[in-house]
Order: sequence, then structure tokens, then C-alpha cells
Amino acid sequence: MMDTKENVLQMLKRAVETWDMELVHEASAKALSLGITPYEAIEKGLGQGMVNISERFNEGEIFLPQVLAASKAMEEGMAVFEPYIGKDSHTTKGMIVIGTVQGDVHEIGKHVVCAFLRGAGYSVFDLGRDVPPDDFLEAAKEKKAYIVAASALMTTTLIGQKKIVSCLKEEELNVQTLFGGACCTRKWVESIGGDAYCSCGSEVVECVDKMLRARKGD
Repeated sequence: MMDTKENVLQMLKRAVETWDMELVHEASAKALSLGITPYEAIEKGLGQGMVNISERFNEGEIFLPQVLAASKAMEEGMAVFEPYIGKDSHTTKGMIVIGTVQGDVHEIGKHVVCAFLRGAGYSVFDLGRDVPPDDFLEAAKEKKAYIVAASALMTTTLIGQKKIVSCLKEEELNVQTLFGGACCTRKWVESIGGDAYCSCGSEVVECVDKMLRARKGD
């Protein structure tokens, strides 16, 4: 089969869908040789594979290990295009700082969210678990983040999300907040002055895309 642009983009998509490391390297190399820009390769190839993974996860067809395997394939492809990112300012859609709030050590849901966001072409700086509010603030400033996202899985740690909002507002930082977690609700996020709520990992990309469109005034 001839290596057309469309065929190579489909190869990239399939490599992520099947978490095939060999195929992701082969397809990424072919994309570069054909002059496919990193943005197209990520958005229309690798990223589309991750969209399918998201849908299958949401339908209960696959589970966390498969999501993480697909995310790893996505990262392998991204690594191939990394040296060319400076030549294409649109390759990374935006920086997101994420973590689990102070006092909370649950990370599985956050790992899923990170996988989907990276798969959609966002840069994600994962602070890990049990993260103090000030660490979110400092990371947002250092990484020039567009969004700070924080999960809380226990009612006793929800206050951490409120503290994050307070820290960001005190610094008058131009960054939006996104919150979620088992005990987090849309009503809670609205009450603390947060910008957005997301109920599950498979919806996070659509939510973040919407937030950034609003930020840019599209």
C-alpha cells in the first residue's frame, strides 16, 4: 500500500488504538518523511486513536490498563515529533497542571485524565498526589499553564479545591480551574468559584477544549 498522507495518519491512529509500539515508531517516521506537520500527526493521527480509546473506555469495552497502554503509545509517538515542536507552535494545544489535592492519595482517576489529555495533544504536568495548594500555584506560574486541574476523592479533602481557587485569585493569575473526583459536584465547584467541573475522565478533553475556546474568545 502506498504511503499517502491519509494512510499514514490512519496508521498513527491504529498504533494508539492497538498500543502497538513498533507501529507507532514506523508510522511516525513515515509521517516525517512525507512532510506531515507534528500538529497534523498528533491531532489527526495519534489523537484520533486516543478519541476512540476514550469512547471505548466510556462504554466499558476497555479498562484502565488499556487506556494507559494507549497513552504510552501516544507518548512514544509524541517523542518522535518532539524535536520538531519548536518549528510548529500549534503542536501543543496548551499546558495543564494537574494533581490530587492535599490529604488525598487517590490517583487512578487522575491517571486516566492525564492519558486522555495527552492523547488529545495537550501538555500535562502531573504534580502527583497529596499536593498542597501552593504547589499548584507555583507550578501554574512556572509552566505558564492555561488550566489547573485538581481531583478530590474524599469529602474531607474537598476543601483543598477551594484553597486552590483562593491561592490563584490572590495572585491574580490568569489561569482557569477544573475540578472533579468522586465526591466533587458541579454545585460545589460553582460555590467555590471554580471555572469548570468534569464528572469523568472520558469527558475531560471535550471540557478542556471548550474552556480554551472560551478563553480565546472563539
